[in-house]
Amino acid sequence: MRGVTAEVSYDRTDEGKEGLAAAREMVGKESSDLWGRVKRMSVRDLASKFESGQAAAQAAAARLAEEQKAKEVALLDKPALLKKLRGLLGDLLGRVAGRNKDDVTEALITVDAVEAQWTQRETEAMQERGESRKLAALFQKASEDAKSIIEKERQEAQAEIEAARATALRCQQALEEQTHALSHAEQEELVELRQEIKEARRITMLHAPSKVMDMEYEIAGLRQQLTEKALEVVALRKKVDALVSNSEGPSHFELQGEERLGSSLVIVPADSLSPELGKCKFQWHRMHGIKAETIIGATRPQYAPEPLDVGKKLKVDIDLPDGSRESLATSGPIDGAAGLGQCVEALVRKGGAEFNVRIFQENGEHVVKATFQVLVIDKSRMKLFKGRHNRAKEEYSSSMQLCGARGGGDAAARSLYWVANKSLTFMLVLDSERERNAAIMLARRFAYDCNVILGGPDD
Repeated sequence: MRGVTAEVSYDRTDEGKEGLAAAREMVGKESSDLWGRVKRMSVRDLASKFESGQAAAQAAAARLAEEQKAKEVALLDKPALLKKLRGLLGDLLGRVAGRNKDDVTEALITVDAVEAQWTQRETEAMQERGESRKLAALFQKASEDAKSIIEKERQEAQAEIEAARATALRCQQALEEQTHALSHAEQEELVELRQEIKEARRITMLHAPSKVMDMEYEIAGLRQQLTEKALEVVALRKKVDALVSNSEGPSHFELQGEERLGSSLVIVPADSLSPELGKCKFQWHRMHGIKAETIIGATRPQYAPEPLDVGKKLKVDIDLPDGSRESLATSGPIDGAAGLGQCVEALVRKGGAEFNVRIFQENGEHVVKATFQVLVIDKSRMKLFKGRHNRAKEEYSSSMQLCGARGGGDAAARSLYWVANKSLTFMLVLDSERERNAAIMLARRFAYDCNVILGGPDD
């Protein structure tokens, strides 16, 4: 009977282990199914499914707890049974002899083996209990996370629904108020305006490219005509000035070029008897009424007006090889560029601009291979860089200078001279005359806001 009792306890331990594994598998399956369905369920369905899954999980946990209690009771009885069985076998060993004594000895050895197996099974059962506790804690945490997710999703969905309803209600009210406010004539005008918009869209889709091209050609023709008329006016002014100054003697040179911002003024010989330009000395001046302001650095036969010259006449003194001096002046003040002021104001509101430039000179030395850089002009500083490498980065200060290029050459109208600091100067060439003048005006505007006046040498 005692041997049968030991075998029955051993079978119960196996059954408890199998039950623990089955319960753990069921809990894991329920958890994986729950998390797999979260992504494709609505908030209400997710809540109902979660509640049913939670009930099943609680029932499984209760069954698992009952089985654990039964196993613990069985495990508590095992040491007493083994001790009692070992005592009986010891008494029996002292009473028998011969073959029966060998059987009793073998039974004692078997009892020791069974005790070792039970001890191992108890250790495994303790490990499984620890794992089951961890699994229960994980499931509890997953349950709490799922509850929080469901509640959060429900609140967000409710808030979005309320916001959508409020927006729809406001739009409906605004539409009704606008409909009631419009009179019959205004409604008819609105219908006509819609028809005109549809027609304009149709024309834009069908004929916009050709119309834009025609407008571009027309604008180019008007610019050419305006340039020709301006040159004719300048030529007539020069003839009138020549007739007035005949008493002083004929001049050996003439001043040619458009007298506007973005162009270049060039001194050319008046006839074949005029001295060579290379043997003469030149100095350009900016006229403030009758007072002449010397433009430092403008000592060549060519000069490109800059924004400071707009509204003022320009004068050039020519020292001839024989020691005499002649003076030439523009027929009127330098005109500004159309739309340049509005463009600069837009850039000011934007907070700055970037310009593509090439470095022509650095610290007075000619750069053999002109490198392409980016010039940034913003509210507090100017920066010259390429990629991640900064060539210059300076805030507006009293030591900074900025003006148009005062030398000759074909690119003078697109060039500017920048003194970043006392030890770093640049001669930069921009893509167009308009960009050069816009960059100068924009930098001077931002510098003026910083209580700094930017100009050229001695301006």
